Amino acid sequence: MISCIVVDDEPWAAALVKDYIEKTPFLSLAGEFTNPLEALQYLKDHPVGLVFLDIQMPELTGIQFMKIMGNAAQVILTTAYGEYALDSYEYNVADYLLKPISFERFYTAALKARTLLQLKPEISTPGSIQTPGIVASEPFIFIKTDSRFVKVFVKDILFVEGLKDYIAVHTAGEKLVALDNLKTIGEALSKNQFVRVHKSFVVALEKIDVIERNRIFIGAQVIPIGDTYRDALHTILKEKQFGGK
Repeated sequence: MISCIVVDDEPWAAALVKDYIEKTPFLSLAGEFTNPLEALQYLKDHPVGLVFLDIQMPELTGIQFMKIMGNAAQVILTTAYGEYALDSYEYNVADYLLKPISFERFYTAALKARTLLQLKPEISTPGSIQTPGIVASEPFIFIKTDSRFVKVFVKDILFVEGLKDYIAVHTAGEKLVALDNLKTIGEALSKNQFVRVHKSFVVALEKIDVIERNRIFIGAQVIPIGDTYRDALHTILKEKQFGGK
């Protein structure tokens, strides 16, 4: 049984999550909090395995809550604001639920959290709240395609292509198209060894097979290098160069 708490300043949203918890046989509700500061105080003395956490709260945002909480528990974010999905990938998040939440989607997220807790049972040890710092799971982002969010691990991304008002995230197995811009996702991915090489392309450095003149080869894909981005790319390559001059 996974002990969990709900942290949400909206009573109707918290009531829905509580109802879903009661319907899920492997979850047990330990507490409900409208004030995130009170929830943090509770976690110091009462270890739980899972936190259902809202992002937009007046006293403390969900992102700030996770920074303070550290690895005290696994987290499932619940929010009405889809734009926060991209910001959440670097934290210890099992899933991201967009309100209004269906029970089917809730149950899928709960199963993911249970799997992560089985892999990392140390998450729910007492007194594990820490300031500052957070133990991150393997980095991932959520890509919104149509009416759903698709979880994509950062390590699987080959490159991201800009398509006017859209982006296409390319992995070895699929291409996901979302309404977004290349600048936003490029800035988010830059901390994970991604680099902008063209006005229409951000690439993963470790996925590059060959760079030849003004072209990058990633598998069978040929990506152009824009004049504006060439010098910055060459600077990065020099730092990683071995042999030659």
